[in-house]
Amino acid sequence: MDELGAQMMSENENKEGLENTSVNGQAQEAEVQGAASDLSDDDGVTLEVVEEVAKGKPKRGVYLLPNLFTTAALFSGFYAIVAAMNGLFEQAAVAIFISMIFDGLDGRVARMTNTQSEFGAEYDSLADCISFGAAPALVSYSWSLQYLGKVGWMIGFIYMACAALRLARFNVQADTADSRYFTGLPSPAAGAVVAGMVWAANDLGISGEDVSVIAAIITAFAAVMMVVNIKFNSFKEFDLKGRVPFVVILVVVLIFAVIATYPSGVLLAVFMLYALSGPLLAFKRR
Repeated sequence: MDELGAQMMSENENKEGLENTSVNGQAQEAEVQGAASDLSDDDGVTLEVVEEVAKGKPKRGVYLLPNLFTTAALFSGFYAIVAAMNGLFEQAAVAIFISMIFDGLDGRVARMTNTQSEFGAEYDSLADCISFGAAPALVSYSWSLQYLGKVGWMIGFIYMACAALRLARFNVQADTADSRYFTGLPSPAAGAVVAGMVWAANDLGISGEDVSVIAAIITAFAAVMMVVNIKFNSFKEFDLKGRVPFVVILVVVLIFAVIATYPSGVLLAVFMLYALSGPLLAFKRR
């Protein structure tokens, strides 16, 4: 009996030892898991970045093709400033119109090639601020506004500031605005009004000093039209991929022929009518 009791006590002690060992093992495992969890919490960003890099998710660099057109537009705007500083006002005005062409192509090329990016959108806005904000203001000032003294450079600054405000508002409202209309005159169209004025007057042999007041009025008008809450047709509803009657092609050929005969005057008239269309349509709606 004594031997049997001793054997049972020995078995109970072994069971208790095993249970203690299991509890200790579970506690150690819990501590290891807690430490791993703490490490994961502390270094979570690093681990996630490494995982994303391993999977190849991050995309470094920018798309080349659309940004080439944006850079060309920016170069044309900068050249317009340099040409105006050297008294080459006709070349400066033509450079602004060339910048308009490149500015219209970069977005279309990005959509056609599916290479849109946030970087491209921001780069395009900054380029537009130079090409259609600073460049037209400085061209108008160098050609005519400088003869008005302080009033002249103030009007030039107001134009440039309105162009920057117009672009900032466009970026903020890009996701919610109606694509059929622009709120305010687009900055390229405003720049075309100022550049067309300088180009047409230069072709007619009119000195900027002689029409400084008229130049100030037109520049100020283009500036105000950029920031007013008036709708301008964006013409984005036109389907350029669809079929059109044959007569439309003849009309397009006629338009090119008319522009070629007197490009400065025709372009000034076209963009001035577009700048006036917003207020006229708003008045008609009311």
